[in-house]
Amino acid sequence: MMLAPAPQRRAQGSSPWSSARPTRVLLWVALLALCAALGCGPSTSVAPPHGAPSPPAPIAPEALGPPVQFAWPSIRGGEATSEAMRGRTTLLVFGTTYDVASQAQVRFVTAVVRRHTPRINALLVVLEQPENRILVEAFASAFDLPYPVALADAATIAGEGPFRGLHHVPSVVVLDAQGRERARHLGLLDEAGLDELLSKVEAAR
Repeated sequence: MMLAPAPQRRAQGSSPWSSARPTRVLLWVALLALCAALGCGPSTSVAPPHGAPSPPAPIAPEALGPPVQFAWPSIRGGEATSEAMRGRTTLLVFGTTYDVASQAQVRFVTAVVRRHTPRINALLVVLEQPENRILVEAFASAFDLPYPVALADAATIAGEGPFRGLHHVPSVVVLDAQGRERARHLGLLDEAGLDELLSKVEAAR
C-alpha cells in the first residue's frame, strides 16, 4: 500500500493520555497480540497472490554506489545506524504499526532472522511521526521482535533520504556487508520470498 499519514492522535500534555498511559499501552499491546494471533484488517489475504513475481535480482556489483548512510532514533535508546549494521547482510523492513500487511511482514522477517545461516542483521524502520513512539514500542513488544526498531526521519517518510522512492509499506531492502543497497522489494514478501532475495544477494557477492 502507498504510505498514508498515520491517524491523528493528540499530543502528550493536551489530553489525559499521559496519566492513562500505562492502561492504554496494556490495551494496545493486548489488541496487537490478538491481531497477531487471529489476523485483522481487510478481508483480503495478506499473503502474496499465487504466481506473484519473484523478488528482483540483486544490483550488479559494478553498478553499486557507496555504502548507504543512515541514523534513526531507536526505541531502545540511542540510534540505529548504518555503521552498526556493517559486517553482515542486513534486511531493512519499512512498515507502520497500523497496516495489517506490515504486521504480517514483521512476522515473516522474524522467522527468517531466527533460522537464517549465516546470521544476518535486521532492522524495522517505522514510517511514523515521533509522537507515535509509544505505539511503536507497544507494537514491538506485542510481536516480540528479536531485532532493533527505529523511527524514520521526515525525509525517509517522504520517500527521500538514503532510500529515495521508497514510500510503500511494507517494503524490504537488503544491504550487503559493506552497507551498500543490493536489492529492494515493494510490498509484502513471505518467508520463501525473503529467503530467495537473501540467497540472490549472498550469491552475487
